[in-house]
Amino acid sequence: MSLIMQLPKIMEESRKAYEQIIDTVDQHAFAITEIIGKADIGYKRFDNIVARGDNLQFMKFLIDQKDLKGKINLIYIDPPFFSKNNYRAEIKLKSNSIKKIPMITQKAYYDAWEKGMQDYLKMLTIRLLLMKDLLSENGSIWIHLDWHAVHYVKIIMDEIFGEENFINEIIWHYKSGGASKRRFARKHDTLLFYSKSKDYYFLPQKEKSYNRDFKPYRFKGVKEYRDEFGWYTMVNRKDVWMLDMVGRTSAERTGYVTQKPESLIRRILESCTVEGDICADFFGGSGTLAATANKMGRKWISCDIGKLATLFTHKRLVQEGADYVFYEERNGDKDQASGKIDVDVSLNKSHITDMDILRVELKGYRPESLDDIPVEPKYLPVIEKIIEDDPLQFVAYWSVDYNYQGDINRPDACFCKDNKGIETVYETIGLEFGDVGIKVVDIFGNSSFTVVKIMK
Repeated sequence: MSLIMQLPKIMEESRKAYEQIIDTVDQHAFAITEIIGKADIGYKRFDNIVARGDNLQFMKFLIDQKDLKGKINLIYIDPPFFSKNNYRAEIKLKSNSIKKIPMITQKAYYDAWEKGMQDYLKMLTIRLLLMKDLLSENGSIWIHLDWHAVHYVKIIMDEIFGEENFINEIIWHYKSGGASKRRFARKHDTLLFYSKSKDYYFLPQKEKSYNRDFKPYRFKGVKEYRDEFGWYTMVNRKDVWMLDMVGRTSAERTGYVTQKPESLIRRILESCTVEGDICADFFGGSGTLAATANKMGRKWISCDIGKLATLFTHKRLVQEGADYVFYEERNGDKDQASGKIDVDVSLNKSHITDMDILRVELKGYRPESLDDIPVEPKYLPVIEKIIEDDPLQFVAYWSVDYNYQGDINRPDACFCKDNKGIETVYETIGLEFGDVGIKVVDIFGNSSFTVVKIMK
């Protein structure tokens, strides 16, 4: 049976699964494990959210526990494309004690589906039904795909949101990749833009349209402008966007394999949202929507199930000074014991004031087990040598909470690894310190936490 003939069955099974989820009491609680910056759950306000876990259960959590049904103004998702590829991230390690460390690749995520396109479409359809519940009446949803599945998803979106609420098919055209001697080069992705109702918010943006031969038209009543290329007019932005991918030397590059450029998300947000609106991405990846929304004064939610995606998002937002609450899906076991942290904490009297100086030095980190490291077996001997000789190479992010209360980590200082390495010493001065909580996230996304009691 052809796939087009199976779409009604896919839709029916997805609706039944969706209804079962809606009617089920939430068994997969999401707990706050970290509060970054000035976010404070004590206030009756919306706080930006980063979440790690199944986005299906997280959306259910947002509806049941956070009262966000019908309150999200814009949803952008960049789900797997049904590319049948296994995506990997490159790791570059430098060490003074180890020479010639090879480039190591680690698993990022699988875009392969055992039962084929039917399984993929069912996965996406169930989630789109929940996204419709979360979307506000004047909101819009953007689905970012490519040639693999976009045509089938268009039919499903017509069914869920209505053909009358289809607004645009946006073509994102880029220069990179796609070359072949057997076909025309594939140089674009497709974004499907739908609203929830006819009352959706949209603010047209302007762009340059160069005159033929770059010469002035001199039409009556038409404003013309001139730049270094020639004469142009300003017109409403068209549905084909020529934007570069995130280059290897770009300042916004995180290293996440399918990272999208902030310029792409900015175009969407400036057209479909205003400051203060809530924007969400339930396939968060490297956190591009969250980072862009944060810079533009929007509120945001970013969720991904992958440890690596969460790490990239966490580092990116910490470095940008974002304020947010970090949720993790909890299934009865604390996901905080996947490594051993070697840290030295001391408290000494200041010689010039009556205050104390707290000094925290991260001296080492060892993964709990090589089983937690998602690399091919051929890299394990190199990994083991680095663990023995220079274990701090594995630290991607660490933080210090010098008044840990025993439930939620509220770091007073955060440190992220960059091309120059990572700071390993933190000092601060104060009158009173509590227990010190130290969190470490390694380059594979594994999270570890330890508490040091201050000896006074």
